[in-house]
Amino acid sequence: MRVALFLTCVNDTLYPDTGRAVVKLLTRLGVDVDFPMGQTCCGQAHYNTGYRHEAEPLARKFSDVFREYEAIVTPSGSCGAMVRELYPRMGERARAEGRGDTLARTLAPVVPKTYELTEFLVDVLGVTDVGAFYPHTVTYHPTCHGLRGLGLGDRPRRLLEAVKGLELRELPGADECCGFGGTFALKNSDVSAAMGKDKVRNAESTGAEVLCAADNSCLMHLGGTMARLRTGMRPVHIAEILASTEEEPLG
Repeated sequence: MRVALFLTCVNDTLYPDTGRAVVKLLTRLGVDVDFPMGQTCCGQAHYNTGYRHEAEPLARKFSDVFREYEAIVTPSGSCGAMVRELYPRMGERARAEGRGDTLARTLAPVVPKTYELTEFLVDVLGVTDVGAFYPHTVTYHPTCHGLRGLGLGDRPRRLLEAVKGLELRELPGADECCGFGGTFALKNSDVSAAMGKDKVRNAESTGAEVLCAADNSCLMHLGGTMARLRTGMRPVHIAEILASTEEEPLG
């Protein structure tokens, strides 16, 4: 199977090891992974900040770059939700504004074949045991876009539960937002910081070494909070845990 890795802006700029982990993991599972060099931002930051029309050229670019692949895999629930949830809305809105159905037709091919990593593993490849080894205690935070936007459900948990050596501990208030929300963290910084602190304190109460999520934007927010609170926990993307093996453990 030939798939494209959609790395996303945050990962490309700040967390390239997550992208490397995705390639390592999928290659181990027999998937042929391409990294299209023409990929750019999906337009989520623009759209969510109110610049809907400015997001449209980025959405068209996304479709141009990825439309020929069998599947598009991203280690980001928020960017995956942008494509799956909001691209169709963009097309419908353009039609309602009297601009025809060109945008909707342009974006339609990429919407159904864009997958967040864990749903690609479980739903498309049909695996939960990916041969990973990670001898640490972990608690899992289901991010808002993954939980509510994509409906990932228990897929990430099932993958983590199958990891050899990993002890998964239940996170109190797991379905509560961490407070990041992109520009929400800037416009409502006090509320955002308080929500992040609540989430980190709940994670700390589990006694886990690692706070895991499927979206590095949330882990960036929570990692900063953990550092300020000096918890001793560390944030780790689920892709890096799943890519870790006994022969090549996560550093």
